Amino acid sequence: MKQKFYNLKINTNGQKLYEFTNDTVQWINQNNFENGIINLSIQHTSASLIVQENADPDVQNDLINFFNKLAPMDKKLYVHTTEGKDDMPAHIKSSLTNNQVSLSIKDSELLLGTWQGLYLFEHRLEQQNRTIIHHFIGE
Repeated sequence: MKQKFYNLKINTNGQKLYEFTNDTVQWINQNNFENGIINLSIQHTSASLIVQENADPDVQNDLINFFNKLAPMDKKLYVHTTEGKDDMPAHIKSSLTNNQVSLSIKDSELLLGTWQGLYLFEHRLEQQNRTIIHHFIGE
């Protein structure tokens, strides 16, 4: 049994989904992980992690449009607007999605579906520096 940690840095440039599946698979392969659990977490309250379709980019656009309608960027709607019009909407969006994702690794393969990918879902409009913590437990 072993444990290993890795911090993946992603610089975002506005509201969109940033796929990091290949970075995670590469880290798994570099470390020869065979079987276990990988927990991914993001220590930010204005971005989130999701598993989502990676085949059709329209899915990503529709998700962003849906969340923008759900939590509109209108400062008149919120008390907390310290960092701009996207401040509170970003917090709402991240509270409705995930700050952690746990997945299995079996026979050195990350168990994702055929059309699934790992994404950092950036909810802010401006450039951000994000860190995704990878924690592997297994063999």
